[in-house]
Amino acid sequence: MTYFLVYNECMKVVVLGKGLMLANIVLGALDAGAEIVGVFRYEQTSTNPIKLFIKDMLCSAPEVTLLKKLKLNEIKMKSANSKEFRKLMVKLNVDLIIVGTWKEKLTKETFNIPKIATVNVHPSLLPKYRGPNPYMQTILQGEEYSGITLHLMDENFDSGPILAQEKIKILPEDTSKELRERTVKEARKLIRELITDLNDKIITPIQQNEKAATYFANISGDEKMIDFSTQSSDEISRTVRALHPFLPCYITHKKDYFIINPYKIKILQHKSSDYKPNDIIAKNAKTSSLTIICKDNNAIAFSDLKLYKKPLRTKKYIEKHVKITCEQ
Repeated sequence: MTYFLVYNECMKVVVLGKGLMLANIVLGALDAGAEIVGVFRYEQTSTNPIKLFIKDMLCSAPEVTLLKKLKLNEIKMKSANSKEFRKLMVKLNVDLIIVGTWKEKLTKETFNIPKIATVNVHPSLLPKYRGPNPYMQTILQGEEYSGITLHLMDENFDSGPILAQEKIKILPEDTSKELRERTVKEARKLIRELITDLNDKIITPIQQNEKAATYFANISGDEKMIDFSTQSSDEISRTVRALHPFLPCYITHKKDYFIINPYKIKILQHKSSDYKPNDIIAKNAKTSSLTIICKDNNAIAFSDLKLYKKPLRTKKYIEKHVKITCEQ
């Protein structure tokens, strides 16, 4: 089916979302001259109202600070599928709902309310990498590119017709943090262009190719424990970078654990039959560093390690308790 969207007035927009994506959607809509008549943070649906109020007062996230600065109307409800929310959308005479980083699955009764459409902002090149955290998954899978997609919402997650896309290069040193920061900036640009185009031209959404679709669920959390006997050096590097800033990764040493700094790892080309996976071939207590052999017989040098729950004891622990393989 082909859809045509066109509009000729100052658009009334409601934004649903969380974090940096929410902030950049808001800024993109304002860049295009839209009127934001409501902002619905996902935390309103998932956090105790009193706890959220205290958190916002004592330690406001950047998007909260932005909403206060812009004096935008914040919607405080428990669900975007509630009758209360739908009545509010009708009352506000909403033209466009834009969604970014939202776990709740919107029903047809909700996403059909706006006069134009409900648009989802998904941080991947759909139909690839549907699911909750494409930042993490594209790095984990060793992709060269990620992206951002604007698509019409339908009754399934991340499957509606595509309105706009932008490819984003994944750099060798990227963690999910850096990839997310670049992605949400592109989201701001695409939102601005979409709203501008809705005022200037006809847009023809493109159906997604279901044969090319891939879906990745949230990770189990087991990935944070690095296993040098089963993972290659590249797999370990990707895992550490992908999980940051969502989860820390750990190196096990006897009954203790080191927290890995994702910005302080380096793969070393170390081909030798003298060592096996898990062997520690170098250490430096002053820089809190360990060099360890991986499954592919390459070594990874980890610097600025922190002993779990005992960070101030890290240097002393490495000096006294960690033995390199030739010393054992």
